[in-house]
Amino acid sequence: MEAQPLHTARLDLLPLLVEHAEEMAVVLADPALHRFTGGTPETAQELRSRYERWTTGSPDPGVIWCNWVLRLRAESSLVGTVQATITDQVAEIAWVVGTPWQGRGFAGEAARALAAALPVRTLVAHIHPRHAASAAVARAAGLAPTDVLHDGEVRWESTRAER
Repeated sequence: MEAQPLHTARLDLLPLLVEHAEEMAVVLADPALHRFTGGTPETAQELRSRYERWTTGSPDPGVIWCNWVLRLRAESSLVGTVQATITDQVAEIAWVVGTPWQGRGFAGEAARALAAALPVRTLVAHIHPRHAASAAVARAAGLAPTDVLHDGEVRWESTRAER
C-alpha cells in the first residue's frame, strides 16, 4: 500500500514529498507543538532529511509507512500532517496541525478520512493522558481509550467491527 490522495470537505491529504519540507518547517515551527511529545521544532533541512527517509519507505518489508500533508483548499496552504504505520492488519496513526490552524477541526477531519481509507482491521494511536485535543481527534476517528500505557501514553484503539 502507498499513500494515495484523500479528500475531505476542506482538506486535501496529499502524499508527503521531500519538497514539502520548506513549507512544513514553518507550519510546525511552534515549540508548543512538542508540549506532550517532547523535542523541538525541526529546521527545513532536518525535515527534508526526515522526509527523505519516510518517502524511501520502511527498511522492514513487513512495515508500511504512509504519510500525508494536509492542504487547506481555501487557503491553498499546508496546515499539518497525518501518518500511518501499518503492520499486518494494524495501523498506528498520528496527526499534527500547526498552531495557527488548531481548534478548527482539521485534525479530526483528516483522521476520520484516514481511518475510513486504511484497509486494516485495527487502528491504534498513542496519546498523552493530558492531551485533550488529541483525545478528541482520536474519538472523532472512532478510537476509544484502553487501559494500556506505552511510554506514558494511553493506547487508543478501534477495530473494523467498531468503525
